[in-house]
Amino acid sequence: MSVSRPSQCLLCIFRRSQRLATPRTHRSFTTTRTRRNDKSGDGDGQKVPEVTITEQGIRSQKTKLKEWSQQYNPRQQEAIKAAQEIIGDKFEEGKNVGRTDPWSLDYYDDFEKIDPFADIPVRAPWKNLDDDARLRTTEEAMSEFLEFEQSLPEKTKPGEDSNGMKVLKKFDEMRLLTGRLENELDPPSAMMPTAPAPRKVVTPKNQPSAKADGESERQPKGFARSFTPEMVRLMQMTGLNAEALGKLRVKTIVSDRVSNQTRLGKIHKMKFISIAGNGDGLLGIGEGKSDEPSNARLQSQYRAIRSMQPIKRYEKRTIFGTVNAKVSATELELYDRPPGFGLRCQHLIWEMANCAGIFDLAARVTRARNPMNTVKAAYKALLSQKDPEDIARGRGKKLVDVRRVYYAGGLQQ
Repeated sequence: MSVSRPSQCLLCIFRRSQRLATPRTHRSFTTTRTRRNDKSGDGDGQKVPEVTITEQGIRSQKTKLKEWSQQYNPRQQEAIKAAQEIIGDKFEEGKNVGRTDPWSLDYYDDFEKIDPFADIPVRAPWKNLDDDARLRTTEEAMSEFLEFEQSLPEKTKPGEDSNGMKVLKKFDEMRLLTGRLENELDPPSAMMPTAPAPRKVVTPKNQPSAKADGESERQPKGFARSFTPEMVRLMQMTGLNAEALGKLRVKTIVSDRVSNQTRLGKIHKMKFISIAGNGDGLLGIGEGKSDEPSNARLQSQYRAIRSMQPIKRYEKRTIFGTVNAKVSATELELYDRPPGFGLRCQHLIWEMANCAGIFDLAARVTRARNPMNTVKAAYKALLSQKDPEDIARGRGKKLVDVRRVYYAGGLQQ
């Protein structure tokens, strides 16, 4: 190897080295001058091209001119008007178009209104409840209709409904219950029970007399021969006679001794919770509190009979699916079970299921196990069931029962 180096290489040593590429600087900010929102209209002197707007466009924009004048300056308003004139109604074309993605609904819904079948119902406020409401008797309905019939004119004016049409409208407007109108039109329960037909109330005045041979008519078990005023009022409000009330299963399941502290001392009272049902889908609970235990117990039983509501049952033996409810710190879940499973739950829910006519059920109570809250939560869960037929009707579909095909018609009806 030669010790001498070329002159060109020697000159390269003293030459300043340069990089092949200029490094690119990354900054977290921009060097351009920011433009402020100039509402005065002076700006940088740029002019917006003028666009002639038709009379139809001006007419449609008059409603929003006042709102725009408060939010935008004149230059921005002109730009918005020009954009609306050019675009027109093209942005409306994409609305109300069905979705095709996998998460779309199987039925059409614009989500503007709550569907009482498919969505969670909005329950009416409890202030609509009227404790004094009862079914109207035949005499009350007939007297109202006779007054209306007497007020009808003999000849109707031209363009006015005929008397026959007015009578039909009156039949539709006649009320079934007494008391507040909100209690009848919008009750606080999402599952309004079917109003029973008015029956003849047996009172001491029109009570059937004794038979000729001296034997009195047999009274239902659990009821005295002479009815108390409370019993007469209960029969008037429910429309049930003494025989129907005697067939109901009424039982007091929870009792407690409560006290109220006053400046004169403690005032002790007894509190009871009773349940009532017919064993065929009706169930109700009632509370009663009084100084005398007998009065409180009777009060709770009468309230339970008045508050009976229909319970949905699958094959008249179990519930529809799994339902849960929460009252205060008590949470519980009710599960449907196959035939022959029985009632595997605590004694409070067992009594309620027997009164409602449910024979296959499982339950689990978590957190607090207060007896009164447990009864209320179980009743709330039973009322919150959803009927598949109602859901199908709300979605516009038809539900077909194929159980008879698979089980060869061996179903409990």
